[in-house]
Amino acid sequence: MLYDLHELQRRFLGSVASFSNTGAHFFSHPLSPLAYTPVSKQLAAGYELLHRLGKEYEKPAWGIDTVEVEGTPTPVSITTCIEQPFCHLIRFERAHPKAQEQPSVLIVAPLSGHHATLLRDTVRTMLQTHNVYVTDWIDARMVSLGAGDFHLNDYVRYIQDFIRYLGPDIHIMAVCQPTVPVLAAVSLLAQEGYAHPPKSLVLMGGPIDTRESPTQVNRLATTKSYSWFENNLIHRVPARYPGAGRRVYPGFLQHAGFLAMNPDRHMLSHYAFYQHLVKGQDNDAEAHKRFYDDYNAVLDMPAEFYLDTIQIVFQEHLLPRGLWNIDGEFVDLRAIQHSALLTVEGELDDISGQGQTHAAQRLCSGIAPRNKQPLTVDGSGHYGIFSGRRWRNIVYPKIRDFIAAHEA
Repeated sequence: MLYDLHELQRRFLGSVASFSNTGAHFFSHPLSPLAYTPVSKQLAAGYELLHRLGKEYEKPAWGIDTVEVEGTPTPVSITTCIEQPFCHLIRFERAHPKAQEQPSVLIVAPLSGHHATLLRDTVRTMLQTHNVYVTDWIDARMVSLGAGDFHLNDYVRYIQDFIRYLGPDIHIMAVCQPTVPVLAAVSLLAQEGYAHPPKSLVLMGGPIDTRESPTQVNRLATTKSYSWFENNLIHRVPARYPGAGRRVYPGFLQHAGFLAMNPDRHMLSHYAFYQHLVKGQDNDAEAHKRFYDDYNAVLDMPAEFYLDTIQIVFQEHLLPRGLWNIDGEFVDLRAIQHSALLTVEGELDDISGQGQTHAAQRLCSGIAPRNKQPLTVDGSGHYGIFSGRRWRNIVYPKIRDFIAAHEA
């Protein structure tokens, strides 16, 4: 019922957003006489803000057409390597003669409410020096019931399939949520004697052991019961979508949770956007638009996957306790021996607290100490470790050098 009410609200807001967009053009277009009235800038800015608050945000385009490879602007194209019902493995191909000589990296994007395009800055930067593959997760409301359920264990199997497909020379970079299933996938491959483990693992801002420095996100998961999450947050996809009838954790609820964590910050950001429009500061206004075009575009998660994550990762801590059983086999992180390990945390991360990602340094005791490195980024929040200035100037050079050191 809640999902149906949300759809009704979206239809209403869609009309408001359309009207507001028209109003913004009336008071800003140079050919409109209304654009030269005394308060035209304020009215245009108000309409534009109302339009962006009410509009529907679809999955953004990657928008990576060219990158610089060794100082040369190089065209980039996207191809799909593997199509699974809930995920596509995509490759960013660069038309540069030395591209194939550079290391290959699988970037495992989070399945936590946002599309993989949230990692656009991550991908664009890594493409300067690496061949990049990305897990592009599918909105669960677009997956028919005939595709079956999707559990956290299935996520692990997907990662194993991608590792086997990419072969012996791959490095893996997991951002946030996938740090847990990536560790499980690599561990189980090692336990079964897989001959070509990833050369390195880069784990960034993930909930590997949420008993360390619990955040507001962690506390919510532990103060509510499993049944509370199932009864209050799980809804069925309405009839108008291909996944009609599928049980999901809707993206709009996840988005509301994101906003509720820092409401003042978002209100100030939108007020600043209004001011930028009034003052004609177009570059700042465009930066706001680019960020919220990604931030406001959300997807539905399969209910089974979401509830598994709540129980296994946040409530029972099965991975760090060595009690996670996948298809009859326990995940033993000590089995990982031939992959180097770099963990990255943000000092001010309010989603994955300090120590939660670095816990992998302790748990992966089979990796030689010389092949393990922790990195804590001073002054960085959660998003700063994979996007923005700190990512490009601090984190990326460290990852680039770490991968190069373990490429041989």
